[in-house]
Amino acid sequence: MVPTGMALRPGLAVQAMVLDTLSGRTPLYRVEQFLADQEVELLLGEAVPAHVVTDTNLARSLDAIFAAGTAKMVTALGVRAVATFGLDASAISYDTTSTNVWGAYRACACDAGENAPPGPVITFGHSKDHRPDLKQCMTERLCVERGVPIFGRTLEGNASDKTANNQRLSRISTLMAQHGLGPGAFVYVADSAMVTEKNLSAVGTNQFLSRLPATYNDCARVIAEAVTTDAWVPLGPLAEHAADPHRPCAEYKACAHAVTLYGTTYRAVVVHASAHDTRRQKKLAKALVDSAASLTAALRKVPDVYACEADAMSAAARAETLSDRVHTVTATVRPVAVRRRRPPRHRPAPTTTRYALSTELAVNTAGVEQERRVAGCFVLLTNVPCHGAGGLDAARLLQTYKGQYGVENDFAFLKDPLVVNDLFLKTPSRIDALGLILIIALLIVRLMERRMRAPVAKTNTTMPGWDRQQTTKPTTFMMIIAMTGIMVARVGGRRWLLRGPGPTPLAFLHALGLGPTAFTDPHCRCVPIIPVKRVAKG
Repeated sequence: MVPTGMALRPGLAVQAMVLDTLSGRTPLYRVEQFLADQEVELLLGEAVPAHVVTDTNLARSLDAIFAAGTAKMVTALGVRAVATFGLDASAISYDTTSTNVWGAYRACACDAGENAPPGPVITFGHSKDHRPDLKQCMTERLCVERGVPIFGRTLEGNASDKTANNQRLSRISTLMAQHGLGPGAFVYVADSAMVTEKNLSAVGTNQFLSRLPATYNDCARVIAEAVTTDAWVPLGPLAEHAADPHRPCAEYKACAHAVTLYGTTYRAVVVHASAHDTRRQKKLAKALVDSAASLTAALRKVPDVYACEADAMSAAARAETLSDRVHTVTATVRPVAVRRRRPPRHRPAPTTTRYALSTELAVNTAGVEQERRVAGCFVLLTNVPCHGAGGLDAARLLQTYKGQYGVENDFAFLKDPLVVNDLFLKTPSRIDALGLILIIALLIVRLMERRMRAPVAKTNTTMPGWDRQQTTKPTTFMMIIAMTGIMVARVGGRRWLLRGPGPTPLAFLHALGLGPTAFTDPHCRCVPIIPVKRVAKG
């Protein structure tokens, strides 16, 4: 896809950079040194001299890749991966994140106009890494099967999630048509930034699933109705794996409602999790403290002695109206006898009746419990029907939305300092091309994990994990660590295993569809298989 007359073909340059990334990325100017210590033919499939992979040639390759269109290449890779590995593209998850960039990039300023360099605008924006002092670019991903990327792109540093969602929604039908999926054959899953008037309009006939933001009044309304009516449908734990005795799985329950946004009625499913959102619980605890402090300050301003009983009772009623959802104010009025300050000499002191007002502040236990139940709730917004063809009930709807965490795991991979170092590339176009390299590396990692887990699910067995423990979820990092210590010697044109793989590396090799010849045969390839659905134990 990249026409070039360079001695180092861009495809080999990309393969070298991907392998370097997955091996603990070194700076691009040291990739040549990295390959000088490797068996290049065994890794790249061709006997390319290491001195050809210079930083100048890599830079030219990045420029050529950008000129050919990175988004077009990522789409082609996604289509190939879905077809080759039989990926399930019926639910696609979308999200964005920010990537810090070191450097001024003054030419990328918004006032550069037509003189701005090609590529994403590197500028200041909302930093999701809490580094507002650094300029940044944004990265978007579209994933299937909880983390396998089929599309990705580098965006401007100040790009909005809501705008990015709108751009993706306007092209989602065309993109998914390349995977053989038309409207109604897939569900677009995104976070709450997707719920805007423009985005809901851009959805068109496509199905979507998102989270209704708390800024909408309907969110609080349907949650309050669900908690009040208590008409919950139990969903169970919905966990993919057995619960840890020290960390039990969350239990879920749901309640169906409907909301009308911008003239269109959508399905709203209120979900309650037994493992309450920690952030919301902290917010509730702070609200309790703030409420007590606010009410105490307000009650201090209320006079505590009145000359008229009617005035005292009226003040007591006003004090009790200060009660809120989590605290109750109780006011009582009692008569007291008050002596005159200067009674006449040799006479008993005359008294007069006054009315004392006393208040008591108490926690509203029922109200606090109500708030705790509300704090454990969130609302899923969708146009997917509950029944019929393509319908999803509350349990399957929640499972589909939980797949969104796969995209978050991808961002954790892309931000791992061992994978992505600080970005010091000269031009925004090369940053965009480097994004393609990282997407390919991420795609390979996810496909390898998927390939290794397929026989585990098919045979209901386990594989070696950490600390000599067995696992049902082998990872690429586990596999890399297991391969340490294998030694290969090359004598003339032949390669020999000086120290072959032991039982643990062999288990990973077999799961990948490979054998020991992978270390001696440059043309060794694994055959991807389509795993069967997981069968529950017992």
